[in-house]
Parts: sequence; C-alpha cells; structure tokens
Amino acid sequence: MFKNFNQNIALIDENQNEFTYEQLFSVSEELFNNIGKRTLVFSICKNTIESVIGYVTFINNKIVPLMLPNKLDKEQLVLLLDTYKPEYIWTPIERIDDFNDFQKIYSWKNYTLLKTDNPTVPLFDELALLLTTSGSTGSPKLVRQSYKNLISNTEAIVEYLNISSTERAITTLPMNYTYGLSILNTHLYVGATILLTDKAIIKKEFWDFFKETNATSFGGVPYTYEMLKKIKFFNMQLPSLRYMTQAGGKLTPELHKEFAEFALDNNVKFIVMYGQTEATARMAYLPSEKALEKYGSMGIAIPNGRFDLIDVDGNVINEPDTVGELVYYGDNVTLGYAEKYNDLSLGDERNGCLQTGDMAKQDSDGYYYIVGRKKRFLKLFGNRVNLDETERLIKQAFNNIECACAGIDDKMYIYITDEKYSSDIKDYVSSKTHLNKSAFDIRIIDEIPKNDSGKTIYNQLK
Repeated sequence: MFKNFNQNIALIDENQNEFTYEQLFSVSEELFNNIGKRTLVFSICKNTIESVIGYVTFINNKIVPLMLPNKLDKEQLVLLLDTYKPEYIWTPIERIDDFNDFQKIYSWKNYTLLKTDNPTVPLFDELALLLTTSGSTGSPKLVRQSYKNLISNTEAIVEYLNISSTERAITTLPMNYTYGLSILNTHLYVGATILLTDKAIIKKEFWDFFKETNATSFGGVPYTYEMLKKIKFFNMQLPSLRYMTQAGGKLTPELHKEFAEFALDNNVKFIVMYGQTEATARMAYLPSEKALEKYGSMGIAIPNGRFDLIDVDGNVINEPDTVGELVYYGDNVTLGYAEKYNDLSLGDERNGCLQTGDMAKQDSDGYYYIVGRKKRFLKLFGNRVNLDETERLIKQAFNNIECACAGIDDKMYIYITDEKYSSDIKDYVSSKTHLNKSAFDIRIIDEIPKNDSGKTIYNQLK
C-alpha cells in the first residue's frame, strides 16, 4: 500500500529525529525478516517512529496487526491475548515486563518484537487490519478491515482533501484510533511528512513543535476544538497552517461556525467530516468552501460513496428535511466484526453496505445533517427526546460546560461536573422540552468519562 518516495522526509518526531522513506523501508525490511510470513501481530501503538515502522511493515507485507493503545492496562491486554492468540507482539520496551513469558527476537530503538507460544491463526485472505470498536478500547469486539477498504478510503480522502507530498501533518490523535490512522495512511500514501508527537494540544510543547516543523495541518474530534477555543487558538500566529479537519462526532453548530469564520478570515481551510471505524474511516466531508454556508452539516458522500435515508418502514426518503436512518454504500465498508480468533477467517459480511445507526436529514442542496443516534432517544412522559440534542443545548447555553445525558424512559440523567449549575440546568432543560422538572435528574461527577477520540463513554456513567 505504501510506496518508497526515497529521500522525501516521512517522519519527524518531537526530538527532531528525521526519517526518510528510504530509511523507513530499510528498517521495515529488517523487521519483516524476523517474522517472514502472514500472521497476526499485536501492535502496541504510540505516536513514535518505531510504532509507525511496525504498522508500515505489517500492512506492506500482508501481516495483520491489531492496533492497541500503549495505555491499555495489563488486564485488558491479557483478555485480548487469550481471545485472539497472536503469534507476535510489537511493543515499546517500557512494557516488556507485561510479557515475561514471551521470547524477544528483535529490537529497534525503543521497540521490541516478541514471539508468543501461539501457532499461526487462520486469516481471511483479504483481512488487512484490526481495530477496537469505538468507545470500547480493550473490548474483545474488533472491526475487520480489508486491503480494499484501506486503499479505497485512503484514495478518496487524498482526493477530496487534495493531499500532496508537500504536506506536513502533525499528530493530535493516537494511531490506534481510526481517524488518527487515516491521517497517517493518507500522508504516507502520497509521500508527505508526518510530525509525530504524543503531546496534548493544550501543552506549550505541542505548539512549539508545530511551529518549529512548519506543520501544515491537524485533525481533531469535537473535544479537540472545544479545547482549542479555551486555549485561545484564534489568537495564535500559525503561518504554516493550511487546513484543519474535524471528525469523531458532531461538532456543535455554534463551534462549527466559529472555526469556519476563523478559517475564512485567515485563508485556512476547515473541513468537517463524518465517519466510523466500520467504514474504515470517512464516509462524508463538507467542502471547505461550504464550511460557513452549511455550518452544522456533515456534508456530502466521499468520492465513490453514497448515502440513503431510510424511514421506519424501510423505504428510501427522497424529500428534503425529513429524518431517517443513514445508510452508507462504498468499498470502504468493512468486512464485519470479530469477537474471537475463529472470526478472523470470516469473509465479507456487509457487502459494501453499512447501517450507521445515525439519524439524519438532507437539505434541498443535498447536504446531510446528523440529528442524533438511533438509540440515543428517551420517551419522557410519552414525548420522544433526543439525548444528543439535549447535550448540545446545555453546552450552548452554559458556555460549553462538561455534560452528558443518559437515562431510562420517564427519567433523564444529566451528568455535570460543576454543582453550581444544577438548578439552572434543570430549569433550562425543562423550559426547552416543555416537560415537568421531575423528568430530569442532575448528577454531579468528578469527570465525564471519554475515550481516545474524546467521545463520552456512556456505559461508564453510573
């Protein structure tokens, strides 16, 4: 999938170590020679040169990696090892103590290749990659992605973002997360440069590295953009910045508008996108020239993809501004799930069609707007209430307060981290929904649980 662009700089890390494509492929060959066949590998990921070398080696040599975060605790890791039985593990040296039973067979800088006692598991010929399902890092349930999935989605993203070898994308997301990985794929595919850091965007060191390396782009989830506003991003001087992308959840229309206005005023492109791990990465994008005019929209289908909206009776909706379930069709729709190692030999169970689980509508110009999750609704005293929309209203009214909404029929639980807003929020939501205050229960917690992509982990709310 990845080509050798010789002396182009492929990777620069936060210690200013540079690595050309030629060097990348040279070390990849060394690593592959120590495996030598198609098999399953657990790849423990960090935003480092060693981690990227592992990924490129595996994809280019038909080795199947399960991409896992370095912060995954030992108990979760043991569950995955028992469930999927990998033959090899590519891990940071700092985690070697978690794998005392396995044989060290190769090391390069701060990573080591370990061999387990497991035999080679049967793998479907087209299986390329395994990722944990969104919001369930450490869960045995995985998404199975094929080589066709990876290439088709990579080429579509390169096309609509017009990514060239002159780009220098800085990492703001972990590479085990589908969005972070798609940034890596698209830039390596065209011979561009990846600027590798695990520093958070709220850290001064991140922005020092950004400026020193003349970063041209970054991606972020909604939480990223909420933080950018809080750290006064709009006042920063970033002359090398060309474009910003957003995915991983719906940005509030108000914040979408603010960043679209900033982009317009500063000759920067702002592209909102929509995707899921089950669609490899991206399904839709909002062209930058429409960012302000269509703020709040997730845009249009990516090249070679298409959408349908389906009503409760299974019919296709053709009228504008009518809500239905969003269904996507394209070569990037993944093979299906795996929940045990025998599932890795399964073929394509989706045949290019993905029921997204999102409820959406389409305007008269063909642009789509997400309304909420199909299952993120409650019945409160007979009234259907959208939990995602309630969260958006609260954040809008209370200066982007941290909050999460869940519950059962006839009782919505509103989780917040600042007790002083309890009464005001209950009054506000009651007035907006025209429902009695008894329908709402305010709960104070220390922090809203979030996954790597900044999405709320609702099943961890008590």
